[in-house]
Amino acid sequence: MTCLPTHTDKRLGLVIDLDTCVGCQACVTACKEWNTGGHMAPLTDIDPYGGNVDGVWFNRVHSYEHTTEMGGRTVNFPRSCLHCETPACVTVCPTGASYKRASDGIVLIDEDKCIGCKLCSWACPYGAREFDTDVGVMKKCTLCVDRIYNDNLAEEDRVPACVAACPTSARHFGDLGDPLSAVSQLVAERGGVDLMPEMGYHPTNKYLPPRAHTTHAASVTASALEPVRAEGGFLGWVDRMLSN
Repeated sequence: MTCLPTHTDKRLGLVIDLDTCVGCQACVTACKEWNTGGHMAPLTDIDPYGGNVDGVWFNRVHSYEHTTEMGGRTVNFPRSCLHCETPACVTVCPTGASYKRASDGIVLIDEDKCIGCKLCSWACPYGAREFDTDVGVMKKCTLCVDRIYNDNLAEEDRVPACVAACPTSARHFGDLGDPLSAVSQLVAERGGVDLMPEMGYHPTNKYLPPRAHTTHAASVTASALEPVRAEGGFLGWVDRMLSN
């Protein structure tokens, strides 16, 4: 079985805001586009337009209807590898293919060592592992290691593809091992939570819960528009034509 590092220099991960995620799938598409030519390439697609669709996706978004005393709302829930502090997917691996890096805490897979036994996928309670049936090995989110350390990219672009693509800024990236980092402060301010903390795997990625609904409608301070006079001008002609 594979051992975990006793200490990691950083804890790189994602903070996902469930309040602002609109389920647009931009993160899913950007992840697929970047990683199909990246560290774990290819991300296989099998019969994509047929009746037996299969393939590898590092990031998936699920949508749920949530009902409270304030009414209903749609909650969009992105799911990918959480790069746990004590990942069972690593310790269960019989070949050392699954491993956790001591430098930044990212959990990766060495495809040359993977024998496709699927023990890691059974051990992961989050369903974050994807078995590539085309090549017979397991794959998963890499936090875009070939992007975040890429000196050929501008510094502001050295973030995971999903973070760069999010139109609502619902995804944040940084060092969650540094209490002074922007992501750590965001987690503290918004009460970020672990997914399934009772499992004891201590996920690095955090989720920011949806904000509570307000019972008060937004106040409108702008003055009301004056009614359009139909008897003259272009608008009057349009009104007469539509009224006939």
